[in-house]
Amino acid sequence: MKLVAEILQPLLAIVLAPLLLGVINRVKAFFAGRHGQPFVQPYYDLWRLLHKGAVYSRSTSWVFRLSPPACLAALLTLTLIVPLGGRSTLLGFEGDLVLAAYLLALVRFFLVAAALDTASSFEGMGASREAFFSALTEPALFVALAAMARLSGRLSLPEMFAAVTPGNWATHGAALLLVAATLAIVLLAENSRIPVDDPNTHLELTMIHEVMVLDNSGPDFAFIQYGSALKLWLLSAVLVGAALPTGGLSTPLAMAAAVGGVFLVAVCVGTVESCMARLRMTHVPLLLFTAVALAVLALVFSLRG
Repeated sequence: MKLVAEILQPLLAIVLAPLLLGVINRVKAFFAGRHGQPFVQPYYDLWRLLHKGAVYSRSTSWVFRLSPPACLAALLTLTLIVPLGGRSTLLGFEGDLVLAAYLLALVRFFLVAAALDTASSFEGMGASREAFFSALTEPALFVALAAMARLSGRLSLPEMFAAVTPGNWATHGAALLLVAATLAIVLLAENSRIPVDDPNTHLELTMIHEVMVLDNSGPDFAFIQYGSALKLWLLSAVLVGAALPTGGLSTPLAMAAAVGGVFLVAVCVGTVESCMARLRMTHVPLLLFTAVALAVLALVFSLRG
């Protein structure tokens, strides 16, 4: 049963990740009074891109071609580390939370390197913004995970999330709530969602993530789009693991609750994007500083507990 759960967790992420984008689009369509795209539209889009040819600029090098598969490989590796209601993962070990955070950083590194490799000042602008905002997002993520590690007494993600029980919420509810709020902001920032960025915009002065991948096409762009869906799934799983008290449930029930929680996060993301406008660029750092402050406060509460 343990091995089946360990194999099923990454398979669910690989198969269902694009469906999160479909859920977000349908929620936004609901708020706009439209019927919206089919839930499986992201799968059709990925299939269409995979059957197109890739076009490369003469100014790009092997760095640009390496970036999409390298990003996807890092995220696929991350699916073997981040738990989804399970008590163990295929690559789980003591301290795997550090590897998970640095795999996310590796994805960002390759995207920024590929954007700079195009020799485009436009994409360089997006790479600069991405690097600046990530310097504020990463401390919030690390401190929030440190607070979770202090509350659970473990440095492994599955064991940390297994310690989130109703009793733990009753004892350390304030710290867990602050961790959940921090991870929610990190999720929006890392996935370039409103209010940090608008994934559907093409305005030069507001683009962050989308501007870095404008030169990608065909299968390369499919890898990036699919990687974005995987990243959304994985960070949603981290948020659900930190907030949902599944520690007292059996593994099948915990996994089912975690999958439901991940899709609930997608509904919440779609609701936020429907009810809020994108923040001004100068206000985004304030939001990320807020996430850092919440994470530090959660760590203080965990130390006092």
